[in-house]
Amino acid sequence: MKVCIVSDSHDRGPMLAAAVVEAIHLGAEAVIHCGDVIGANTLKSSVRLGLPMHVVHGNNLGDPVVIAKMACNSDGLLHYHGNDATLSLGGRRVFVTHYPHYGHAFACTGDWDVVCCGHSHEALVTKQENVKGGETWLINPGTVAGLGAAAATWILGDLEKMTFEIRATPA
Repeated sequence: MKVCIVSDSHDRGPMLAAAVVEAIHLGAEAVIHCGDVIGANTLKSSVRLGLPMHVVHGNNLGDPVVIAKMACNSDGLLHYHGNDATLSLGGRRVFVTHYPHYGHAFACTGDWDVVCCGHSHEALVTKQENVKGGETWLINPGTVAGLGAAAATWILGDLEKMTFEIRATPA
């Protein structure tokens, strides 16, 4: 299963939708958003594209009540999880949070195959050694909106092959 991993869209709905469209063309079956959506309008175009979206809060909440209502009326396409999410996608255990220090801590537990985070606006794909003697993928897609970063980025993850590719957000 391929997934589109994004974060920090900060009300840049067209950039978020452009990343999702490219991910669909590359075979993605779901979207993971690691927070800082801001408003529900940011998600509208992307939800219309038909992939299930899993979204967590960030430190820039915007209007979580409207986003929650949108999720309730999305026919199961938008899943608004709150502060963090525990997902099972493609047979993998995935934890999603906004903050990199929480992501690092959860990766260290060894309870997850993949931990996704955001906030830093810097893309990162790394394996984190965990307390169970293995490694957990720690993934930060940067900012899909390109805020404070050299480039707007997102990640295409292949949960079957466990590969993660940093991609530039289409203009």
